[in-house]
Amino acid sequence: MLLALNVNNTNTVIALYSIKNGHVGDLRITWRISTRHAQTADEYGILVRNLLQGEGIDSKAITGIVIASVVPPIDWILRQFCERYFEQKPLFIEPGVRTGLPIRIDNPGEAGADRIANCVGAFEKYGGPCIVVDFGTATNFDVISRKGEFIGGAIAPGLNISADALFARAARLPRVEIKRPAKIIGTNTVDNLQIGLFYGHIGLVDSILERMIAELGKETTCVATGGLAHLIAGDSKYISHINDTLTLEGLRIIYERHRNARTRPHPDE
Repeated sequence: MLLALNVNNTNTVIALYSIKNGHVGDLRITWRISTRHAQTADEYGILVRNLLQGEGIDSKAITGIVIASVVPPIDWILRQFCERYFEQKPLFIEPGVRTGLPIRIDNPGEAGADRIANCVGAFEKYGGPCIVVDFGTATNFDVISRKGEFIGGAIAPGLNISADALFARAARLPRVEIKRPAKIIGTNTVDNLQIGLFYGHIGLVDSILERMIAELGKETTCVATGGLAHLIAGDSKYISHINDTLTLEGLRIIYERHRNARTRPHPDE
């Protein structure tokens, strides 16, 4: 089985794919845990093995591991965890890995692993041009050209970051649940905050998408993923698909491409 990890600043999503006849098959299950910088390799190992055991899966069934991490300080811990508990050398999405995605930005090494996985998964499923809006700690806009190239995007503060900044700076404003408001004109402080946070973020997203679509063309497909996708995307004028497993699907595809590239015989052999 293939173990896939999407490690972000707030959460880590863990996924399990079956492998049949040498090919990665269907997504079996996913788990979402908090990303803790102080967590040790042993803590990761115990947690993941317990999750597997809960599904009746022996750790020896894991024959491959692929990781997209945007938290470099814990990458070495993740490597230790994989090697110690699964006896596997993980494939990190990093420069040098065969992703099949041409990266047409000023400094390709700056492209985050999760953004690369998003682009690979989106182009495979939706074609191009395509924009992936990843609602996580930050709200990322990843743009794929008609030819399947990552040509850039944008990064905005995520909804939770914006809310935390507001509550921290305004002592008299209460911390509120972030949800879709029942009305657009608030009659109390809680209403006012929820309306401003929710529709303010939708306005940010749609304003950026409108300008990107004007440059790419009206046939551009807009896809939402990430932890807050279901909360926000339904009210967007431009987002037509919500795909919870897009990043994981990108990781699965990259893993297969990298493995196939390594096992393919050289022409001279």
